[in-house]
Amino acid sequence: MSTLITNIAELMTQDLEHRVLKNAALVIEGERIAWLGAARDAPAADDAVDAGGRAVLPGWVDSHTHLVFAGDRTAEFEARMAGESYSAGGIAVTVDATRRTSDYDLTKLALARVAEAVSQGTTYLETKTGYGLDVEHEARSARIASTVADEVTYLGAHLVPAGSDADAYTGLVCGPMLDAVRPYVRWADVFCEEGAFTAEQSRRVLQACRTAGLGIRVHGNQLGVGPGVRLAAEFGAASVDHVNYLAPADVTALADSWSGWNPQTGTGPRGTVATCLPACDLSTRQALAPGRELLDAGVQVALASNANPGTSYTSSMAFCVATAVLQMRLSVHEAVRAATYGGALALHREAGNDADGERAVGSLAVGHRADLHMLNAPSATHLAYRPGMPLTYAVWRAGARAR
Repeated sequence: MSTLITNIAELMTQDLEHRVLKNAALVIEGERIAWLGAARDAPAADDAVDAGGRAVLPGWVDSHTHLVFAGDRTAEFEARMAGESYSAGGIAVTVDATRRTSDYDLTKLALARVAEAVSQGTTYLETKTGYGLDVEHEARSARIASTVADEVTYLGAHLVPAGSDADAYTGLVCGPMLDAVRPYVRWADVFCEEGAFTAEQSRRVLQACRTAGLGIRVHGNQLGVGPGVRLAAEFGAASVDHVNYLAPADVTALADSWSGWNPQTGTGPRGTVATCLPACDLSTRQALAPGRELLDAGVQVALASNANPGTSYTSSMAFCVATAVLQMRLSVHEAVRAATYGGALALHREAGNDADGERAVGSLAVGHRADLHMLNAPSATHLAYRPGMPLTYAVWRAGARAR
């Protein structure tokens, strides 16, 4: 079954050539993109959809979320808005609520959050464990996450539970807990930050998880300049997320990690993506991550929602894109690229086509997965030009109409 989408005013491909096609069309065949180009040259298909002069871009790739949780942290948010500072300790409130919630209810809650994200144009997303913080509940969270998300990350090293010895808990994260979650996860992460895990503890976690065959990610430099970014670069992490406070050496380390990468061909060793989380920055009243500085230094940048109950209770990638344009000084094209191709790069899902069967996400090209986001607007510029407006008109996820 093939579907022709025609009368597209602007087709922002976010492919390696950064093409933006006007008066375009695209053909979906099964889960893949079979053709794209000028509308006047479009081939016949089994079905047709008239875009009505709307814009089409890749579906959002949200590479950082925390969707498997229960409970509410409204009081914490109100206190923060009243002037209290953010610290890592609020996670414990969610841990207590999550442990008390049944598998059925946790799954139902997570599925609802995924559906909410998809309705706003997200077509590929990652989510983490980290609200269980013991062997039983981390394994349960990983299993549930594997049924609702495209990518799952082990974050047993989210916070040291109250009353636990930090080094002993780190050993648990590196041993029995890792063994329990391993069948369900592809990635591992650590919150390397004051009040969470020290550089030494983070190094133990990253080494154990890498030895176990997991890809590596790091929460780093959210609350102040610290070791997270350079630790991520040292370990060749796929991404380091938050990156609010960076010393010059941090920017250099990230830029150097991309020195062998050819952005024109998408070849060479990937470096460490700097993932900016602007919705979280606003909610915690932190300085916005220096996305402009990172891009200018040659660092590959992603935008993600950090959807979670304490510091970023939103899955709106459009909000993140608008914030990046209006307050972080990214262009519209750069912000959309960070929220699509950049997220795919952070998940090592940016490459693949008909030849290898591992279909790329985050960009639109023949052979890539047919993940499309149609806006009720003639161009992607409207995402920042009309911030906060519900611009998602239609969504295709792996070739199937999802909205």
